[in-house]
Amino acid sequence: MLKFRNTLTAICAISFVILAPLSASADETTLYDKLGGHDGVTDIISDMLDYSLSNPRISHIFDNSNIPRLQNLLVEHICSLTDGGCVYTGQDMDKSHAGLGIDNRHFNALVEDLQKAMDDNDIPFRTQNKLLAILAPMHDDITKYSDY
Repeated sequence: MLKFRNTLTAICAISFVILAPLSASADETTLYDKLGGHDGVTDIISDMLDYSLSNPRISHIFDNSNIPRLQNLLVEHICSLTDGGCVYTGQDMDKSHAGLGIDNRHFNALVEDLQKAMDDNDIPFRTQNKLLAILAPMHDDITKYSDY
């Protein structure tokens, strides 16, 4: 009986040593990685901006924007928010959206464009929801200066 217990203990210990790194690596996958890393996030943001610039509901918001700079800042911001290791160097949401008059309609249109871009890039629905949950609390700072 003692020999059986020692063998069972050894098997459990070996299993733990072998399987523990596998489960740890699955838990360490960041949202940034699930979005495709730098290339994936860049593609998503590029597609979102393409949709938004041709979207009559919000295209006017971007009239005076430096689109390449905006794209780089959005990629940087998403990277920093999703544990990609980036540091966001742009202004906070309050300052960067002051004077633009963005209201709920504009905000919702951009979110729809982001969702289309993530669909186009084969981002799973659950991963999309995780990103949207991180971005949603910015709503009040972004729409703070609207007339509605």
